[in-house]
Amino acid sequence: MSTYTYNAELRTETGTGASRRLRREDKVPAILYGADKEAASIVLAHKDMIKAQEDEGFYTHILTLNIGGESVEAILKDIQRHPFKPKITHLDFQRVDASHKLHTKVPVHFIGEEKVTKAGNTVVHQLTEIEITCLPKSLPEFVEVNVADLVAGDSIHLSDLKLPAGVSSVELAKGADHDQSIVTVKANKAAPAEEASEDAAE
Repeated sequence: MSTYTYNAELRTETGTGASRRLRREDKVPAILYGADKEAASIVLAHKDMIKAQEDEGFYTHILTLNIGGESVEAILKDIQRHPFKPKITHLDFQRVDASHKLHTKVPVHFIGEEKVTKAGNTVVHQLTEIEITCLPKSLPEFVEVNVADLVAGDSIHLSDLKLPAGVSSVELAKGADHDQSIVTVKANKAAPAEEASEDAAE
C-alpha cells in the first residue's frame, strides 16, 4: 500500500527569482494554505514530486507533509508543469481540518467497458472526474461507474451514482438542471452495408 508522506522545508525567500533558484537546485516551490491559518511558502525535492505525481493517489489522498518536524495533513489542489520539459514548477496544497468539509475532485473509474465494446458499441466519457464535498475521513480515492449493462442510447448521470456515505456531488447540490451526463453509449456505424454496395458496383 502506498504511503503519501513527503518531506518539505519552509522557505523564507519568495518571488520569481527565488523560485527560479530553487528549480535550478532541483527543488519545487509550493504553497500551503487553508484551515484558517496563514499561508506558508514551502519547498520539496523535485525527484520526490516527480515520482509522487505518477501515482493517482497523490491527487486524491490526504497527504502528510513533514515540515520542520511538524506533520501537516493536506490535499493537493494544483500542480503546475513546465510547458515542454518533464518538470514540476509549482504545487498548491490545502491543509486538512478533520471537522471541516473538503471541496475537491476525484477521478471516475469506468468498469465493464469490454462487454459494451464487444457488443459493437462505443463508450463515450463525458466526465473523467467529479467535484465532491465531504469530511476528510470520508474522502474516496475514486468513484466507480459500472457500464457493463448499458446498450446503445443509454447514459449514466450524476444522479445515478451511489456515492459513499457522507460524500455529496457539488453539481447536484446546485439543482436538477446540473445533473450532468458522465458516460454515454453509442452504436458503432455499420460497415456491412457499405461493403455490399461496393460488391454490387463490381
